[in-house]
Amino acid sequence: MRKLKNSELKRLKPEEFKKVKKTPLIVILDNIRSLNNIGSVFRTSDAFLVEKIYLCGITARPPHKDIHRTALGATETVEWEYRENCLSLVKELQEKGIKCVSIEQAEESIELQDFQPIKDQTYALIFGNEVKGVQQEVVDATDYCVEIPQFGTKHSFNIAVSAGIVLWDFFSKSQLKK
Repeated sequence: MRKLKNSELKRLKPEEFKKVKKTPLIVILDNIRSLNNIGSVFRTSDAFLVEKIYLCGITARPPHKDIHRTALGATETVEWEYRENCLSLVKELQEKGIKCVSIEQAEESIELQDFQPIKDQTYALIFGNEVKGVQQEVVDATDYCVEIPQFGTKHSFNIAVSAGIVLWDFFSKSQLKK
């Protein structure tokens, strides 16, 4: 087995990325403190062809050297927008027919492996603050609450890890099984 060279990976060029059909996914980062987490989510969103990222509350915005360091240029490819209030954004997206999903541990949450996205339905996945999670008022307003099952002694994942797990799961269920 031989590792592939970067030139063999058949990656899209930025101008091609902007034109390609996207996965019906929107990412909402609400009150994320870590610039490295923000950059990592941009990079993962690029990998899974996410439509757009919304940065809400205290979440930092590009350009910033610490976001750029982990995003590796994904802030230039993935469409993004800043919104001050996450709850207002959720309501706006729902009015457009987008299903909003809090990624959070909550009563009556659906375990990630059991959640089956509806074909061609756009979902907005909300990832909350590293310490406090998704705001309760936002959880209350969302259509679903999806939880990543965990089996060890810790009760949470790093936000970038959570985004990677959830985006891969939604991508694989919506794009790979057509």
